[in-house]
Amino acid sequence: MLRRALLVLAALALVPAARMLPPPQPAPAVTSVLPKELTGQDLWKLSIELSEPDGFFRSDNLVSNELFMQQVIPELTRIAKAGGAYLGVGPEQNFTYIAAVRPAMAFIIDIRRGNLQLHLMYKAIFELSADRNDFVSRLFSMKRRPGLDRNSPIREIIAAYEAPPLKSEELYKQNLAAIRDFLSKRLNLTADDLKGVERIYQDFYTRGLDIHYEITPGSFGAFPTYGELMTATDLTSVPRGFLASEENFNVVRELHRRNLLVPVVGNFAGPKAIRAVGKYLRSHDAVVSAFYVSNVEQYLLREGGIEQFCASAATLPLDETSTFVRSERGGFGPRGPGSTRGPGPFAGNFSSRLHNMQTDLKSCATIR
Repeated sequence: MLRRALLVLAALALVPAARMLPPPQPAPAVTSVLPKELTGQDLWKLSIELSEPDGFFRSDNLVSNELFMQQVIPELTRIAKAGGAYLGVGPEQNFTYIAAVRPAMAFIIDIRRGNLQLHLMYKAIFELSADRNDFVSRLFSMKRRPGLDRNSPIREIIAAYEAPPLKSEELYKQNLAAIRDFLSKRLNLTADDLKGVERIYQDFYTRGLDIHYEITPGSFGAFPTYGELMTATDLTSVPRGFLASEENFNVVRELHRRNLLVPVVGNFAGPKAIRAVGKYLRSHDAVVSAFYVSNVEQYLLREGGIEQFCASAATLPLDETSTFVRSERGGFGPRGPGSTRGPGPFAGNFSSRLHNMQTDLKSCATIR
């Protein structure tokens, strides 16, 4: 097994890393017969049909820890075609990649049901919020700030919400009631899922803009806060996060409004979820534009399952532009020229890299 794992890494290391090519020109859009809109009930039915049983991961992972993820976005928008399908894993960093790729439909696949509940919370907040100011106010149950408009820079918005006295228990209770009412009526959630959403929302209220990734609940580490993640930039100091502009925010909000962002419970090495998503996409003549896999392959290589993942990912409908987005830490993962580590307290933790899916999966296939 160790030999196979090493062969995987060696094969992947042959794939040249994507380089920044300013100024990026967006890739042409693709056409498909993916639905233009689903009902809330259809969304929930699809989520159930695609999902596997709840699994385990050592952390709740309510917030990304990838401060430098925006560095690849100029190149990602040049390569990945708009109008296709986006696949991802984990929390809010998916919204930033979705805003960049502009897919017709998105699927967030994660082994933890808690991640599905996190995205249900986000769905409600996106749809209940009129703009970015409203979104931040609702997410953290802090009184909406005056003086902000659609053109306010994200740093200005985040700075306006950094004062702890803005936190309101009354607003938290009102918001929670609105979220529960929204999800109950639109999706007919179970009591257990509603309780999961409530636990997560309480964490955001309690911890505020300082909420950050924790390896285990209550653990400490030099991980970026939510506010720091939202105000990060690409290599040219341009903010490209999903809250960086009203345009980016509305790309994600509209996908939620049309019920086309589908949270799925699934193990990357499991027998069903990825294959089921692939089957659904093939039935709609759709192609995967981008698949954000974070550093999940690191765990699959260490604990077993990389071959199962390769086999499942190979069933996805791809073309020559379909792109893996990976988070690489330490010595893991293929590295090529141009690897960049940003300055600051989080330097050296993770860097994001782009890789061609067809090429990588052929390398995997040779040792399956």
